[in-house]
Amino acid sequence: MMKKLVGLSFGLLAIAALAGCGTMQAKSSDDKALNVTMVGNPATANPAISGDSNSSSIIAQTQEGLYTLNEQGKVVAGVAEKVVKPTKNGTVYTFKIKKAAKWANGDPVTAQDFVTSFQWQINPKSKSQVANKLKFLKNYDAVQAGKKAVSALGVKALDKSTLQLTLSKAQPWLPDILATSEYPMKTDLFKKYGSKYGTSSTKTMSEGAYKLVGWSGTTDSWSYVKNTHYWNAKNVKINKVAVQVVKDPSTSASLFKSGKVQETTLSGQYIKQNANNKELKTTLNSSMRFLEFNDKKTVTHNTKVRQAFSYVIDRNALTKNVLQDGSAAAKSLIPYGDGDDPTTGKDFSEDVGNLLSYNPKKATQLWNQAKKELGIKGANLELLTADTDEQKHAAQYLQQQAQKYMPGLKLTIKSMPLAQQIAKGSAGNFDIDLDGWNTGWRDPSDFLQMADGTSPVNFTKWDNAHYTNLLKKVDDTSAYTTQQRWDLMKEADKYVTQQAGLVPLYQQAKAHLVSNQVGGLKYTMMTDAQYKYAYWK
Repeated sequence: MMKKLVGLSFGLLAIAALAGCGTMQAKSSDDKALNVTMVGNPATANPAISGDSNSSSIIAQTQEGLYTLNEQGKVVAGVAEKVVKPTKNGTVYTFKIKKAAKWANGDPVTAQDFVTSFQWQINPKSKSQVANKLKFLKNYDAVQAGKKAVSALGVKALDKSTLQLTLSKAQPWLPDILATSEYPMKTDLFKKYGSKYGTSSTKTMSEGAYKLVGWSGTTDSWSYVKNTHYWNAKNVKINKVAVQVVKDPSTSASLFKSGKVQETTLSGQYIKQNANNKELKTTLNSSMRFLEFNDKKTVTHNTKVRQAFSYVIDRNALTKNVLQDGSAAAKSLIPYGDGDDPTTGKDFSEDVGNLLSYNPKKATQLWNQAKKELGIKGANLELLTADTDEQKHAAQYLQQQAQKYMPGLKLTIKSMPLAQQIAKGSAGNFDIDLDGWNTGWRDPSDFLQMADGTSPVNFTKWDNAHYTNLLKKVDDTSAYTTQQRWDLMKEADKYVTQQAGLVPLYQQAKAHLVSNQVGGLKYTMMTDAQYKYAYWK
């Protein structure tokens, strides 16, 4: 999910970047600011409700969970003393928080700070888009439904430094979630600000490697400043990271080429232009782009309409000729690299096979059949996108293909900043939404739940009883073996793709230019670079 850039001129961006580079003459390399870009504005700095990639980025740089990821992207202890083994058949986790774990003002990180965060994430009043990341906690369903108080949730502070999580059933991928998605909230600040917590850098607090400084919620530049109270501060080599929002890839490339930024994201033709540049780092991302169709609207509720849209898309042409950024054509709803068969070790997407095909003739037939069923001669539909280079190009391709092979259709593109797109999607205020999802752990269920009628992140409101029942079985880790669960996920993927509950488009790639003066910035399928590991060479 992407982003926002307000209308700053290139000159102003350059001035801002130069101001960030003013530390280049500093006495030591530790004092030299690392200048980086972000493709859009984060929607929030509140870890309990964050559902977009930009928000996840600032949170990951400034907060730390019970676990964290090392330089190679492996789960290691964060503010917890160690990676623990669960008890009671994998349902109870008991953590001790490091005595050295401190908030940026020097206050100790407490077990209650995690309780506060987890409870707000699941509290229906928060309307969190990521509540179900903790759906295996005891009493999750009842709390989410408002039938039980949040105090009934399976998260308890046994004392100031001891946190206990009680699950309804085993969740083998929980460590990944704790390392990439779940962070504490400073309890006294949350009591003060409530739902305003995380709306600016002054209404939140960091306990990770960096403090968030100068972010108002809408500003196009801010900083990560070293948190001297961070428990591992001695190993954080760069004292300041200056961030600026740069949506236009040509501006990103120019800023990097002129040395004004040392890390930036590239997209489209600029990736192709830098194909032989040794400073280019490209990785397939744990992210899938797809079309969401509003199931509450008459035309987009029709299965044949959704299927027709799927058949008009030549996904290979979209990725290779339109995007040209290393993205891979989708074969199903699940991206490559998201899980391995427990028996054979085969990748999930390869195991399922290619469920999607380009067939414009069939698209036209389905569309004409749908028009007869609906009693219409045509339709005016709106395609909602974020205002990024990538999404605009993808939307233009979709518009061209759909209007060419679906006679009587007028498809209008409406682009807007990411936060607004998310708000409209969440409110069901759309016909078709070009959306996406990033996962923080290797398990196909995270993508499958995007079409589950019981999921808060199912913006389509597609509510298919058979599909929901399949996912209930997938979640029932006590009744089904690992292999049975795997086979159920394959069945669910095939069903949702055939029914076009969602229409998968492509697996995103991430491409960064990284200065050869900087070390420690590594990218994996699941993670972007963590600045706490960066250093000047």
